[in-house]
This record gives sequence, structure tokens and C-alpha cells, in this order.
Amino acid sequence: MTGHVLGTPFWVEIATPDVAASRGFYGELFGWYCYTLAIGEYGDYAVFTLGDVQGPEVGGMQPLADDTQPPSWTCYFYTDDMDATLGAVRAAGGLELMEPATVADLGRAVLCADTQGAGFALWEPRDPGRVPVADEPATMCWVELASRDVRESRRFYGEVFGWTAVDRRYRGSVYTTWKVGDWAAAGMVPMDERWPPDYPAHWIPYFKMPDCDASAARAAELGAKVRVPPSDVEAGRLAILTDPTGARFAVYTPDAGARERFGPRR
Repeated sequence: MTGHVLGTPFWVEIATPDVAASRGFYGELFGWYCYTLAIGEYGDYAVFTLGDVQGPEVGGMQPLADDTQPPSWTCYFYTDDMDATLGAVRAAGGLELMEPATVADLGRAVLCADTQGAGFALWEPRDPGRVPVADEPATMCWVELASRDVRESRRFYGEVFGWTAVDRRYRGSVYTTWKVGDWAAAGMVPMDERWPPDYPAHWIPYFKMPDCDASAARAAELGAKVRVPPSDVEAGRLAILTDPTGARFAVYTPDAGARERFGPRR
């Protein structure tokens, strides 16, 4: 990657009740190294990298703020103007869950929620040229919203990020791809009767792996639960899991040509 535009996925971060357990699980599953970054008043922040401490950055980790919060991955979206994008979130009916925070010399971040309560974050990097690795093995390659009200989600994210929604019918259901220009930035699935009625709308990250089936099996060996077993989809093969702490994520093996059709980066 060499850059981003407004609304493209930029970073992922897990909030976990057990930092040591999450470090061990993702280290074993993806081969990630983890180091700790001291961020002044915000305390310590764990950063996952590929390979070792010198490897490229993949994602972040921090402990849950309190026991009432569920373990989860948060998807961060790029902006080059935090104040303007946060204003668009508010104007569209979303919530600002925290004051924008300056994170060391890295940039500014803010946690938000859409009108259905699905959490996401905005990131404005101080150095636009410093971007995390993605679309490579064991890194984020896609993000997806599970929505209770697809029409409302289209309106909200269209107003905030300028996304265009494109629907595809696949095996009797509809999958929405959000596009930034000609590039796909994110996806959306409707939460129908197959979902538990009390399960909230949410975002999850997809991590690219060479063998979806082997990765799902290894995750299960490490204590994860397989929520959707390895399945063929339009652009490859995926499995959806919850890690040993309960955070939801997906592993994905794209087919040939998937990057050209769906890759959101430039």
C-alpha cells in the first residue's frame, strides 16, 4: 500500500479481557509478534507485527476498559480531516464515544458508533505515508458490517464516508459492497432470522490466510469457536470465528483475481 482515501480501512484493534491470552492466541495463529508502546496518559498499548519487533505493523491491542464491555475487534477508517469527518458522523446521527485522542506522534483517533450501535473508529495519521501492512498473509484484507437495518446503514455510511452501495445476490441472499470510487472498501450482511435476536450490529475484520480450512482448524485447536465453518463465497473461502476471549473475526482465502475486483487500496 502507498496511501488511503477517506473511508478506507486503515487499522484494527482488539479490546480484550486477557491481554496475555490474546497475545498468545494470535501469535500462534498468525505468527504475530507483539511489543508494548508507552503512550503517556493513555498507558501501554500493544502493537502486533509480522515476524518480529522490526516487522511491519498489523494491528493493536488494549485491555477492556471495564467488565461490562464485550471483547471485540474495532475497525478504524482513514480520514485526513478528523474534525470534518467526526462532524459528518454527528450530522448523520452517529455517536462520538470518546473525545478525539492524540496518540503519541502517530496521529489522532476517535471511537464512534453508528445509528444501530455498531462501533467503529476514525484515524487521522500524522504521517500519511506511514501505513500498516494489509492484503498480505496474516494481515487484514477486508472489513464487514453485520446490520439490522441495511437501508439505514447505506444512508449513514454514505453520508459519512461517501460510500456507494452495490448489492450482489449470492446463494439466495444479498451482499452489499461499499465502494470508494472504483474500489471496494467494505462489505455488509443483513442480520436476518438466523442471528440471535439480541445480537447487536457490529463490524469485524477479515484476515487473509493461505488456507482457510487449516487456519480455522488451528484456531479451534487454540480455543476459538467456529461460528461459520469454512465456506465457499463469491471471491474465495472464509470462516468466521470467535477467539478464546469472545472477540469475533474471520479468516479468508481469496481466489485468483479477488484483489483486482475487491481490493480497496491504491
